[in-house]
Amino acid sequence: MMPHRPILALAFVFALSPMAAPAQTDSWPSGPVQVVVPFGAGGGTTDPLARIVAEELGKQFGVGFVVANKPGANGNLGAVFVKRSAPNGQTLLFTGAGTLATNPAMYQDPGFDTKADFEPVVVIASVANILVVNPSIPATTVKEFVAYLNKYPDKVSFGSTGNGSSMHTAGELFRQKTSTSMVHVPYNSAGAATTDLISGNIQAMFQLVPGISGFIANKKVTALAVMSPRRSATVPDVPTMAEAGFPSLVSYTWLCLMAPKGTPKPVIDRLNEGVNKLLAQPAFRARLAAMGVEPMGGTPAEFSAFLDAEIKKWGDVVKSSNIAVQ
Repeated sequence: MMPHRPILALAFVFALSPMAAPAQTDSWPSGPVQVVVPFGAGGGTTDPLARIVAEELGKQFGVGFVVANKPGANGNLGAVFVKRSAPNGQTLLFTGAGTLATNPAMYQDPGFDTKADFEPVVVIASVANILVVNPSIPATTVKEFVAYLNKYPDKVSFGSTGNGSSMHTAGELFRQKTSTSMVHVPYNSAGAATTDLISGNIQAMFQLVPGISGFIANKKVTALAVMSPRRSATVPDVPTMAEAGFPSLVSYTWLCLMAPKGTPKPVIDRLNEGVNKLLAQPAFRARLAAMGVEPMGGTPAEFSAFLDAEIKKWGDVVKSSNIAVQ
C-alpha cells in the first residue's frame, strides 16, 4: 500500500506530470532564448552556423535566439554553463563532436557527462574531414598513400588544430585502421596548419572540407578522399574513403543543439520540429551547401542513439591513441 502523501506533494507531482505538459509548452519560449556556443566568435563553422540557425529559429518562434560565446577548455566551460542552467528551454548548447564525444574521453573531468547532464535535441549538420597531402607526396589515391607510409614510416607529418580536434582524431583513426605510422603536429589554428601543408613543412592533413576546398581547386594540395559516407557537394570529384577501398574510415564533425537535463519533452520536441522544418527548406539547405555543410536532422531519439555510437567510437580512438590534453 502506497504511503499517504500531503496535498501539496501531490500537487507538485501533478505539475510535473504529462498532463501539465501543454501548459509548459504553451508558455515556451517565455522570452529570448540563449544559444551558447562554447568557442570564440567568428571563424570556423560552429559559430557562423549557430548564428544562422538562431536567426531562423527566432523568426519561427517569434522571440530572439541570441548566440552567446563562452569559450574555454576546448568547449568544456560553455558546456558546464549550460549544464548548470535552468532546464526550461531558455538556454541551449550549440556544439559538436569534439565537446560531446571526444572531450569526455580526453579530459579526466570535463565538468559534465554528455548523456547524464543534457537532453539531445537534434543533430543539425555535419562537416566532413578530407585527407589532403602536399603535392610532393607521390600519391594520388589513398592506397598509394598507405603504400608510401609503409615504405617510409614516420617520415610524414600530419597537422591538426590541436590534440583531440577532429583533424587529430581523424588522423589517429586513419593510422589505426591502416596500420601506418605518421607524426602528429598540433597547431593553434587550421590556417597555420594549412599554410605549413602548402609550404611542405608538414605533408598531410585531415582538414575539414570548407577550409581546404579552395586550395584543392587551385592544386596547392592533392585531395585523396573525403571521410564522409557520401561525396561532398563542395568537392564532388573527390572519392569517399569507401570508394577508395577503406569503408571503415568515416570521420566528420557534427553540430547539434542540446538542452539541460530535465528540460520538458514538449519543449525538446518543439525545438526539434523547428530545426527539422528549417532543414527541409531548399533555401536554407542552399545556405548550408555554400558553407560546405551537409544537413542532417532527425528525432531526439535518433540523435541520442547516434550520440551513444559517437561517444564510444571517438572514446576508443582517444584511449587507444593515448591522446591527452596539452
